[in-house]
Amino acid sequence: MSSEKVFRALNEQLNAELRNAYLYLAMASFFAEKGLSGFSHFFRVQAREELGHAMKIYDYILDRGGRVVLSDVPAPKQSWDSILSAVSDFVRSEEENTRRIWRLVDVAREEGDKATEVFLNWFVEEQVEEEKLAQGLLAKVKLVGDNPVALLALDRELAKREE
Repeated sequence: MSSEKVFRALNEQLNAELRNAYLYLAMASFFAEKGLSGFSHFFRVQAREELGHAMKIYDYILDRGGRVVLSDVPAPKQSWDSILSAVSDFVRSEEENTRRIWRLVDVAREEGDKATEVFLNWFVEEQVEEEKLAQGLLAKVKLVGDNPVALLALDRELAKREE
């Protein structure tokens, strides 16, 4: 069984994953309102991934005999000044999530909780992929700039993201 400190940290991460899902749903809505259905689709898929991450932690807490503690999920930012601003927030969100995962690994290690440390390896590897995805999208948005034709081409590309 894990320590209370580990369970507290896992619950914090579970709730952070839910907050990210809310943020990405808000981004999906923002892009849908702009008529960018591909961007909207991309962020809806991203929100579902975050919910999946939350459920993975949820199940792990229960499997280890812990108690899931859900906190309030504050309303996320609802609009952005630009596509670049929204995608930059996506990158920041994933980078912050990486730092949270690393701190969680540190807590598990400090508590000598090898099972949790092994469990978290999946999240460490997942965050490498998440940051790569976010930074890649940011690079493309910067490349596109204010070119509407290129923006629509990128939107079509993002619509192909598998769920």
